[in-house]
Amino acid sequence: MESKSKGFGTAPVFFTAISTILGAILFLRFGYAVGTIGFWGVIGIIILGHLVTIPTALAISEIATNKRVEGGGEYFIISRSFGLNIGATIGFALYLSQAISVAFYIIAFTESFEFLFSYLKDIVGFELPRQIISIPAMLGLALLIVKKGANLGVKALYFVIAILFISITCFFFGSTDHASMSEFSLFSAEFRNTGQFFAVFAIVFPAFTGMTAGVGLSGDLKNPAKSIPLGTTAATFAGMIIYMFIVYKLALSANIEDLTNNQLIMAKIAIGGLIIVPLGLAASTISSALGSIMVAPRTLQALAVDHSFPSRKLNVWLAKSRKSDGEPLNASLVTSIIALIFVAMGNVDAVAEIISMFFMVTYGSLCLISFLNHFGASPSYRPHFKSRWYISLIGFITSVWVMFKINTPYAFISVILMTGIYLYINSYHKNRKGLEAIFVNTIFQLNKNLQVYLQKSGNKKTKKEWRPSAVCISKDSFKRNTAFKLLNWISYKYGFGTYIHLIEGYYSRKTHEQAGNELSRLIDRFGRIENHVYVDTLISPSYTSAVAQTIQVPGIAGMENNMVIFEYDKEKPDNLDHIIDNFGLVKSGNFDICILGTAAKQIEYNSNINVWIRSIDTDNANLMIMLSFIILGHPDWKKANIKIFETCKPGQEKETFERMEELVKSGRLPITSKNIQIITEKENMSIKSLINEKSADAGLTILGFRGDQLKFENKELFTGYDNLGTVLFVNSHHQVEIE
Repeated sequence: MESKSKGFGTAPVFFTAISTILGAILFLRFGYAVGTIGFWGVIGIIILGHLVTIPTALAISEIATNKRVEGGGEYFIISRSFGLNIGATIGFALYLSQAISVAFYIIAFTESFEFLFSYLKDIVGFELPRQIISIPAMLGLALLIVKKGANLGVKALYFVIAILFISITCFFFGSTDHASMSEFSLFSAEFRNTGQFFAVFAIVFPAFTGMTAGVGLSGDLKNPAKSIPLGTTAATFAGMIIYMFIVYKLALSANIEDLTNNQLIMAKIAIGGLIIVPLGLAASTISSALGSIMVAPRTLQALAVDHSFPSRKLNVWLAKSRKSDGEPLNASLVTSIIALIFVAMGNVDAVAEIISMFFMVTYGSLCLISFLNHFGASPSYRPHFKSRWYISLIGFITSVWVMFKINTPYAFISVILMTGIYLYINSYHKNRKGLEAIFVNTIFQLNKNLQVYLQKSGNKKTKKEWRPSAVCISKDSFKRNTAFKLLNWISYKYGFGTYIHLIEGYYSRKTHEQAGNELSRLIDRFGRIENHVYVDTLISPSYTSAVAQTIQVPGIAGMENNMVIFEYDKEKPDNLDHIIDNFGLVKSGNFDICILGTAAKQIEYNSNINVWIRSIDTDNANLMIMLSFIILGHPDWKKANIKIFETCKPGQEKETFERMEELVKSGRLPITSKNIQIITEKENMSIKSLINEKSADAGLTILGFRGDQLKFENKELFTGYDNLGTVLFVNSHHQVEIE
């Protein structure tokens, strides 16, 4: 409670943001912008810029009212939404932007002493280096923050804001000879040199990057959920309105030549401009630098608190706060040194563009977080302040588009750098959540809506395209995984698969815990291969009740399951009786039924998939061929071929071959004529012996069977194939059409 009583209110958030918005660019570059592309051109820049900043301000306000925002401002919001690894990646870019911005504003501050530089050059003939003023100013600012911290910074902020307000007021009340004679109006205003629009935008855009400056004070605020939305949105809209009035005043008060060539044109227009405008420029740049140097160390400290750096000692050192007032002393020292280096360089124009890129990445990320939270509709996302999803989406798209419009090479460099940083952070923080943290709810909503859509659209279709949606139930998942592999082959490209691991017993706390543990083991085990199957567990007292429950499970893809797969061990067919006993139960649900007999020997994927079609397989034939084609689509079988053996009555060989060849051609199946073999049925011919002989080397053999066969032959239907490897027995509910 003590920290709250000492916390700041809304005013510092507003004034930190507005002082950065009404900063160096406003005084030094707005005149040039109006002179180059005209009044309506700059209005277009302001509107485009605020298509980024307004959605971002609303997104920040929304996110800040959903949960407590602690130290680190934008970094805290991003890292707690995207996950710590992505948060740290964007956080590093954000911190560098804030730290180098301090140098940018200090260098701009020296322009307020233009009269001194001009005087010495004209009178003494000596051109004084800008660092004579910028370096002492930077050192003084650093000393102020390190010694006194944010409390004194906020007090100084009020003082410079007062000067800034006075200078802008004097500008609006000022007049020129040009203004008295000008016929300028909104109707006569121009939009000229359209080809230079984005070049000018790149120069002016840093003026828009200040609206989130106050968010960095989040850890020092009494009530962030109130102060951040109110202060940020008020500063953003106030800045936009002031910009528009200043552009109008500039266009009214000066000609194109003066606007383009005199960077302190506002001094010619304002009352007492030669004194008050340089003071205003000095106040705006110092206040912007002050705002940045208060915010940047807090971002760096928050990064260290989250152990974002690879060195534990470095994290501890940067995270340390001063005991007397909680100031991030060490982080402030580092920030001051970085800023001082860039101040000494004297020119950060090239750096300013890539810094703008990082700001754009930050703004785009905040808008994307807001949009995804709207789309994901998580019950835990209940902000008091609500934006609109389409506003956040506009902000995100505009941010990305503007990045590449400002400077495409710098945009690519920014993306590459941040990708590299993310991969590096991921290498030493492998256990922390990454991008998936924010996308889970979005994927959930997308999946839900797709399933509902597929179900509705499926019911409307008069003719449904067949594709397998298979469910498999097995209690021997840890003994063999061939059934899972079969489901994976089916699900890889064309179908859908659900694998149910059966735990026999009654539902209780113990079996519930067992089910959870075994599911985790299965997901880990199957996760080592490329997995396209949904895995789950089922607790049931008997095999029959388990089958009855499983066939009523809704399909995971918005369509009902249409195929049930059973599996057994050819060497020890203990559960074959259970499969046969439940055949009628499954058949009553109009399912296609596959019974997989797993052999002890490994599947040879380089061998062929052999499909045996007998004269009794009228209904099964097409499903068997389609399954062979679907299985062949998996990379495991990339070196295999499909080989079809079909038996026929004597005298029907030619007709049978032509019919099969036409089916293969019209169905566009990857089966050559040489891989179709017609076998004439002879009296006393043992079909099992023939299959054992010709398919002994097959990787997978597919056979058909009928329900009446199973009724009379029982287990013998599946025995006698000792020479074969794994066998898939297929029973089709109806004849599948091969289109």
